[in-house]
Amino acid sequence: MKKQMKTVLFKKLDDNAVIPKYARPGDAGMDLCAIKNANIPSKGFLAIGTGLQMQLPKNTEAQIRSRSGLAVRHGVFILTGTIDEGYRGEIGVVLANFGDKDFEITAGDRIAQMVIADRCIVDIIETKEGFSETERGNGGFGSTGVKKSQK
Repeated sequence: MKKQMKTVLFKKLDDNAVIPKYARPGDAGMDLCAIKNANIPSKGFLAIGTGLQMQLPKNTEAQIRSRSGLAVRHGVFILTGTIDEGYRGEIGVVLANFGDKDFEITAGDRIAQMVIADRCIVDIIETKEGFSETERGNGGFGSTGVKKSQK
C-alpha cells in the first residue's frame, strides 16, 4: 500500500529566508538555513532564527537535528529539537558550540536538518505494579559494552 503524501506549508518572514528542501531523493531531513550572521562562542550556545513559519499536517511533529558535518568538523550540535504541530512562530534552532574555537555563521548557511515525523499519542496510566521482565532489564548507559570483547 502506497503511503499518502503529506503537505507542510512554509511562510517566509524575511525575503532572505530559505524554504527547506531535500538535498537528494530518499533523504529524511531537509536543511534549515540561518537568516542572519552570528557568532557562537566556544563552549557557548545561541538561538538562531530561520526567518520561516510553518504549518505541519495533523498528527505530525518536526524534529530538528544536528548536521553531521558541523558536529564532526566544528563540535556544533543542536540542543533542542521538537516542533509541535500547533506552533506557528518562527522556526528557531538552538546551536551549541562544544569546540575550542568560536563558530561563525553567515546568513544562508545550512545550520540544521528537519525531519517531519508522525506523532504517537499514548494513554498515560500510573501503576504501582512491577513491569514485565526483559533480557535487558535495568541495563542502561554502557550496559552492552563498547568493544566486541566486552560484555
